Amino acid sequence: MQQLNETAEQRRLQEARKQKVPWKKWGPYLSERQWGTVREDYSDNGDAWSYFSHDQACSRAYHWGEDGLAGFSDEKQRLCFALALWNGRDAVIKERLFGLTNSEGNHGEDVKEYYFYLDSTPTHSYMKWLYKYPQAEFPYADLRETNRQRSRNEPEYELIDTGVFNEDRYFDIYVEYAKETPEDILARISVSNRAPEPASLHVLPVLWFRNTWTWWPGAAKPVLRQVSGATGVRIIAASHEELGDRWLYIDGDVPLLFTENETNNLRIFKTPNASPYVKDGINNLTGPQACEQ
Repeated sequence: MQQLNETAEQRRLQEARKQKVPWKKWGPYLSERQWGTVREDYSDNGDAWSYFSHDQACSRAYHWGEDGLAGFSDEKQRLCFALALWNGRDAVIKERLFGLTNSEGNHGEDVKEYYFYLDSTPTHSYMKWLYKYPQAEFPYADLRETNRQRSRNEPEYELIDTGVFNEDRYFDIYVEYAKETPEDILARISVSNRAPEPASLHVLPVLWFRNTWTWWPGAAKPVLRQVSGATGVRIIAASHEELGDRWLYIDGDVPLLFTENETNNLRIFKTPNASPYVKDGINNLTGPQACEQ
């Protein structure tokens, strides 16, 4: 017997528990930060922070996980979706949270960003996230050097202390996810300019597969490809041996950019790349350069 006044979310939870309907298959399972963790440490000395830095993250394929802004993925983190941004001033596309390592922060490891998880139902049928992105160049070097120079007895040097939010010159970026069914999911990205004058922002949603084919020989390599659709809609087909086929529908006649989720060996290890289509191929179109300045 159906419970009186049962909410839609309660029905979804009942379906997940009793009927094994996969309402929780897709959710916020993408890491905020994967770089610098012990999962990605293959060094001789066990220093994960020095071995895999934030600077390397834009060029280096991860092994055991991925990361991103407002990340969304399947429960095994095979197919991932996240937000990337560019204010036209940063040397790097904003793809993941920036933080200080244990040796850089005067109080240890610390994220220097402002982001907020505003809402989520138990089945992740609805989620809402907010990120505050400065319109001025993101002060990576200033945050690192100023915090490194401070003692443990001094306060931390935070992003707002750098002055990049002065006069409210920043964007509020909201990302919402809503499920019609366990597999039919809407993603909506909304931007508000808080500054007193107009400003430009490049919004770059990203869909990608975690790289499993490089680490495990014999594993089938998944494929992303553009397919034709109705006028005013762009479609990306994602084919995976385990997940099957999925499609991302993009509202609007927007350009699609493709590259491989492969390490830029030339930049990281000074060895040749097997293909020019490496992880930072869109970010670094002019060659192997630092992603972060």
